[in-house]
Formats: sequence, C-alpha cells, structure tokens
Amino acid sequence: MIQIGRTYDLQVVKQTEFGVFLDAEDLGEILLPSKHAPDDLAIDDVVEVFLYLDSEDRLIATTQTPKAQVGEFAYLEVKDNTPVGSFLDWGLDKDVLVPFAEQHRPMNVGDSYIVFLYVDNQGRIAATSKIDKMMMEDDEHDFRPQQPVDLIIGNTTELGFKAIVNHTHWGLLYKDEVDQRLSFGQSIGGYIKHVRADGKIDLSLKSSSEIRDSYSQVIQEYLQNHDGFAPVHDKSAPAEISDLLGMSKGQFKKAIGALYKQRVITIEKDGIRLT
Repeated sequence: MIQIGRTYDLQVVKQTEFGVFLDAEDLGEILLPSKHAPDDLAIDDVVEVFLYLDSEDRLIATTQTPKAQVGEFAYLEVKDNTPVGSFLDWGLDKDVLVPFAEQHRPMNVGDSYIVFLYVDNQGRIAATSKIDKMMMEDDEHDFRPQQPVDLIIGNTTELGFKAIVNHTHWGLLYKDEVDQRLSFGQSIGGYIKHVRADGKIDLSLKSSSEIRDSYSQVIQEYLQNHDGFAPVHDKSAPAEISDLLGMSKGQFKKAIGALYKQRVITIEKDGIRLT
C-alpha cells in the first residue's frame, strides 16, 4: 500500500505542460511538477519520488530527497516560528511543521532538534520533538549481537551516550568504549553489542573483530616497546591486566587467543612473548 511521506518508484502515465502524472495505485494519479521532473522522462518510465502535501494540501510527488521520511527520526534546523508552531528544514520546498503541542521545549530559529516525522489527524506530515513517546518498547525488537545498525546520537548519561537505533529504540554507547568525538543529533553507523534480559540494548561503534584487532594492536605495541615480553597471561588477575594494558581480562584473553593462533606470540608461565 502506497502511503504519504514515503519514497516509491512510480510509473509515468500522463504528460502535461506543467508536469507528469504518476500511477500511485490506490492513491490515484499524482502530479510530479516539471521543476522536479527529469527532462527526458517519458510515458511508462519509472521514477523514484517522495510523496507529500504541497502548500495547498494537494498530494504531490517530488524527486527531492527529504532528510527523513514518515516513521523516522532526524536532526533538523528550525527555519521559522509562526502562530501555529515551528517550521523545520527537511530538504523539501515546503518545510515541516512542529506544532506547539508537539514541542518538548520551545524551539528557537537557527537551532536544531531531533524530531520524529508522522502523519497527523488531517493527513498532513508533521514532526514532534517529544521523541520518547515515539520509541517502541524495549522488548519489542529482534536485534541480535553484532548486527549493523544506524544510530542517531541523543542525550548523554553518566554511563555514556544514548542513541536512537534504526529509528525505533534507545540504545547505549558506554563512554569508556567511545574513542571519537560524538555530537548531539549526529548520524553514525554502529553495532549491537549486547541485548540485555529486559530487552535494553548496548551498542558499539566497532564490530567485535575491529575491537579485537584494536586490543591486539595495543598488546603488540606494548611487547615491541618492552623487549618482546609482557608479565601477564590468561591466569593473571583482572586488575593486573587492566593496570598494564588498559583492558578487561575478557578482552585480553580474546586478543591473545587470536595472536597465539596467528603465531604472533607464545604464552609462557610468567607472561606472553613475541615469537
């Protein structure tokens, strides 16, 4: 079923002097104005378009690409404040409205906010900055460890950074595992690190192989700078490993296991050594 606020590949069924009409199935024929239509577009051609309402609330198509579609979150800048709410730039000729009742706090022109796009009771596309109410419940997902996901960085907590996962759920990036600068509203790729028993999601910016490689590099650099020897091994105390190499015992064991299999190191009674 074709819906407003989404992108589709639609077929040209009619040409006019002011644009072409596209077959939108149950929504009927929809105009793609000439200013947004490729010059060589002909009948029966298929074109990718986004469907929304123009300034006169007419259903219309555009080849412009919005910064978000209905059902998605985005970090958008306020262009204007009016008696009905704030208008945000979402990449189309017509800005999207955040009604006053849907503002988590009053919006300022020039500032940007994370918002969720939805279709209101009048069939118009609108946005809300009350994003918590748009999130799905923690137990309503099937994410799995090491699954690649799209993230939007949200608020910070004592533990790290909250991030929106695939436009549906909150997840957490632990601050001691983030080695780059992150900013509010930033879109970035990541991975599911762990799904807790209650459905809450722990995240990582690196895959498990990337993490393992980074710890392996730390170990090898230490060995190279200390005559090829480190006085820790898989039986060492966690605090001893952490103090020496800055990683947990679990991370250390996985890294030296990989290095041992690659014959980069040997594991001795009192430590590890470069081969």
